Amino acid sequence: MALYSEKVMDHFLHPRNVGVLEDANGVGEVGNAKCGDIMKIYLKVEDGVVADVKFETFGCGSAIASSSMATELIKGKPLSDALTLTNQAVTEALDGLPAHKIHCSVLAEEAIKRAVLDYYKRAGLPYDKEFFRDVEGGHED
Repeated sequence: MALYSEKVMDHFLHPRNVGVLEDANGVGEVGNAKCGDIMKIYLKVEDGVVADVKFETFGCGSAIASSSMATELIKGKPLSDALTLTNQAVTEALDGLPAHKIHCSVLAEEAIKRAVLDYYKRAGLPYDKEFFRDVEGGHED
């Protein structure tokens, strides 16, 4: 059995939504000190919808694939979908990740949450501080 699924390999070799959104109104960045992966997610939210999303990831193939898939799962969807995206959903959409690479999907989830939080703050919108407690102070594993 292959270590990585065909979907992981496809999103690694042909990542979707790579780059910087110059007009982003929400940006989230996370890093993992243990493995060196760094993810930055850029959101363009319009009328409560993720109109566009891009990412920059420095890291392993699983980190790149997780970032790519996560952006695909929220692009064009209501902001509430971005908020409820879980690392499990990213992993399942990739047809699985090796156990020692699950943290990559966690980083993707956290980067998106941080980008949404940044959007709320920039827009002056109220948000549930408890919901964002995990990502508001930073992430260092």
